[in-house]
Amino acid sequence: MNLGSDKRQNVQGELDFSSPPAGEAREAKREETESPSAMHGPESPASTNRLMEEICERENLKQALQQVKANKGSAGVDGMTVGGITDYLKQHWPAIREQLLSGTYEPKPVRRVEIPKPDGGVRKLGIPTVLDRLIQQAVMQVLQKQWDSTFSVHSYGFRPGRSAHQAVAQAQQYIAAGYGWV
Repeated sequence: MNLGSDKRQNVQGELDFSSPPAGEAREAKREETESPSAMHGPESPASTNRLMEEICERENLKQALQQVKANKGSAGVDGMTVGGITDYLKQHWPAIREQLLSGTYEPKPVRRVEIPKPDGGVRKLGIPTVLDRLIQQAVMQVLQKQWDSTFSVHSYGFRPGRSAHQAVAQAQQYIAAGYGWV
């Protein structure tokens, strides 16, 4: 974003803003910022199995369940509420775990809901089932732990301990320092 200054300094330092070939996005220069597995293509089946086992570990699931319960939220297409998930898991967890580990688990469709907006429009939501939210949370916890440290220090979206307000404050600091592009 051009802020009207003739001073065109590169805020991030690691990005190359030379013109990319037609049809290609600009890429960040890699300076030891990615984990070796990210630089060498897809993970091996053994590594994927290890990740799925970590996702299905009891402590990870307990933490995920605690977060899903804290978020509350509506029931999905199956009608199950957050209050009913614990009993459901006691009965069905072995089969769900096996499906997750074998790669055969299929999430349920989301429940479509339209929320009225103050301006007269509607906001369309898709509400996953409580079980699918639990699994998503468990996956997120494991992947975030593995990948968050590889993200740019200038990235604020959907990161723990970071917010849009912090991004705006950082942009304002760059502007005050005389940067013309942020």
